[in-house]
Amino acid sequence: MSRALPKYNKRRVAFIGGAAAVALSGTVIAGFALAGETSEGNGNSARTLAGPGTISCPDVRSQLPAVPASAKAEVDRNLTLLDTQLREANTRLADTVGQGGPDFVQNAILGPLKDKRVATVNRIATAIGRTAAKPQGLDTLAACTLTK
Repeated sequence: MSRALPKYNKRRVAFIGGAAAVALSGTVIAGFALAGETSEGNGNSARTLAGPGTISCPDVRSQLPAVPASAKAEVDRNLTLLDTQLREANTRLADTVGQGGPDFVQNAILGPLKDKRVATVNRIATAIGRTAAKPQGLDTLAACTLTK
């Protein structure tokens, strides 16, 4: 018992198939563009993209005053979060080589990383400040730089 597909299902299948073909073509074209291959060199002129560099951030741990025992767990948790944020930013940097314009790294990676680090460093200062003198100026340690 064969059942014919309604007209809208046939269009949906054709549309999905066409979209997949366009996406696949775009991937192939982008792959050739990123590899630097041209038709003139018969694929023998591939170039290597420059390495992305690494992001380095000031060490917050070494700049902290004595951490009260009551704040140690929260401070340690936030110091670990700072390490995680840096690791994720370096991964994003490596994964996005060649994307965006000249300010891409600053706007898409370093700027958001600084914002996250400011919030995390402020949480550390607040945790210490609950039972001891709240450290001042830790937010100056939030900005990170790109080293090539």
